[in-house]
Amino acid sequence: MWRLFFEICDFFVGFIPKRDVRNRIRRDRLYNFRKKMNALRTIVPQHEFKNVKLIKGGWNIGFIVNNQAVYKIRKHYDNGKNNDRIIREKRITDAFANVVKIQIPKIEIIHADGYTFYKYNFIRGVNMNFASVRTIEKNKHKWAKQLAEFIYSMHNSDPTEISDLKSPDGDGWNHNDICNNVIINKKTKDIVGIIDWEYAGWGPIATELNNVAVYSSKFREAKFKDLVTAEYEKLLKKHEKH
Repeated sequence: MWRLFFEICDFFVGFIPKRDVRNRIRRDRLYNFRKKMNALRTIVPQHEFKNVKLIKGGWNIGFIVNNQAVYKIRKHYDNGKNNDRIIREKRITDAFANVVKIQIPKIEIIHADGYTFYKYNFIRGVNMNFASVRTIEKNKHKWAKQLAEFIYSMHNSDPTEISDLKSPDGDGWNHNDICNNVIINKKTKDIVGIIDWEYAGWGPIATELNNVAVYSSKFREAKFKDLVTAEYEKLLKKHEKH
């Protein structure tokens, strides 16, 4: 959907007579998506590039190629600054790859035609936020337990390789955008992935628990935060006994 929208916008921008205005709109509003997509063509086999979806969210736009790989890049690209942010996200996901049980991106840094992308395998499923009210009611207890286990594993781990990224405030590691980035298996309805780690960082557990429902009225109405919090507290008590 987003690719078609951007291509239609780009088509009409081409009728603007002033070149500098065209370039500014394509850079500031369309994020130079066509230049970035063409840069990927230089490194992705042509037969795979026939099926490309465009996604956007947060600081990034991304290209899902052949439903196999995701290539993401900052919307507003500055080579030096963006590389630092990409490296930071890669360090965090690498550190937690063997800590959490749910699949998370395994990031590979890719250079193409002057741009730096980060690539990870496409995690098949649907975003939990797209679930219907009926599906949420049916699965919310299972999802609360699975998310609580993920949050507990992450928040109560302290990988030494990213200790320099810790901030003065907080008591553990958080994903910090968890509500928008939970991937559900279509058939089993199990949580199979947590994506988009660009906001991950050190912080208070209350922030992470609040984020499981803060951006979704459906999940707020289902009292999903209360369910996840209750499951998290069960895990705390269980580990205190040991």
